[in-house]
Amino acid sequence: MTTLTKNKVNDLIMSQIPSFGSFQTLREEGLAFLKEKGLPAMKEEEYKFTAISKKLEQSISDFSPAGKVVLNAETVKSHLFEGFDGDIIVFNNGHFDSELSSFQDQSYELNQLSESSPENLGKIAKIEKDPFVALNTAAFEDGIYIKVGRNKQVEKPIYLLFFNQANQGQIITPRILIEAEDNAEVTFLESSISLDEEAYFCNMVTEVKVAQNAHVHYNRLQHENKKAVTVNNFETDIHRDATFTSVVVSLEGDMLRNNLTLNLLDSGCEGNMYGLYLLDGKTHVDNHTNVDHTKPHAESNELYKGILADSSRAVFNGKIFVRQDAQKTNAFQQNNNILLSENATINTKPQLEIWADDVKCSHGCTTGQLDEEALFYLQARGIGKIQAKGLLLYAFAGEVLEHIANESFRKHIDALVQTRLGSSF
Repeated sequence: MTTLTKNKVNDLIMSQIPSFGSFQTLREEGLAFLKEKGLPAMKEEEYKFTAISKKLEQSISDFSPAGKVVLNAETVKSHLFEGFDGDIIVFNNGHFDSELSSFQDQSYELNQLSESSPENLGKIAKIEKDPFVALNTAAFEDGIYIKVGRNKQVEKPIYLLFFNQANQGQIITPRILIEAEDNAEVTFLESSISLDEEAYFCNMVTEVKVAQNAHVHYNRLQHENKKAVTVNNFETDIHRDATFTSVVVSLEGDMLRNNLTLNLLDSGCEGNMYGLYLLDGKTHVDNHTNVDHTKPHAESNELYKGILADSSRAVFNGKIFVRQDAQKTNAFQQNNNILLSENATINTKPQLEIWADDVKCSHGCTTGQLDEEALFYLQARGIGKIQAKGLLLYAFAGEVLEHIANESFRKHIDALVQTRLGSSF
């Protein structure tokens, strides 16, 4: 794959890899993959528009794991949004912080991975799928396991707060496994927060099992500093009559790579993927999505929208697979973008691969500038140009924001989006 760190990664990970517990075999598998493949170069099809290995070579001097930093309850409280009511799970440089977390709901179980050794760890997000899954698997020290029991409904949202502050040359490796058993229902909120303006590399893996007739909503906000490099591998297994909905809002960072995979494993299940990226400066966001329809009578919906200013760059690569047995599939995919600068760039590639003959599938993409006629129409009715521009952009973004499940979180992100559209754009 790449000459970058093929020796550096292997040597450093081998010296830093934890040696405790039942994860040792899994870690060794991740390390063996890295030894053979290394990290991806731009010549690799999946990373051809995102030079993340080069970025790491420039930004990260080694791959030693980041330890915890000083973090207190006041800092956590200051990052709660208005109207929040629910449980809080705090991560300090990727390490679960039980003292600063607050979880009262008895409808689910929360344990550290090292205390529970769940059998599904590493079986949903497989090492061979992506080199950064292998890197996380080799390097993560611990993580959390959340289990929502059969017929349980978690009425209030579970808020995952990731506080990041690593010295240059450190890697943050959060690991999460979520299982929603039959007929369970839960909503997760997630925010990534930079505690300073220094560079760091966060390599996160989240695995989610959505059992029969379970319903999981996962809403994620990426609002990190302008030097943050983040890879997020998020993979789900969705079973009969179950629903999973993801909303990802990316506002800031240096280079963000989001790999999101929905495996629709049985009839009657539904997977929804929504994304919004508002980029300025030199921010680079790459959304790679995969939807795998394996059985008949399943449905997927995907809508990603982007607004790009300055010299920012976005990549969208969406793949829908419809297997031969997946008759009566309904699959929709769309990527729409507005470029506000001649220097902004979007590389978009929606894809369909269909092996069944009785399906309803569509995909497409659009890229353009603001509608000058609509802008003129608003100005002709007494609305200033800046305000008119903001209204049009907000209307464009709102179609994604309306899918955020929690009202207070939606209002919080809505305010951030409006501020961004009114100032930076």
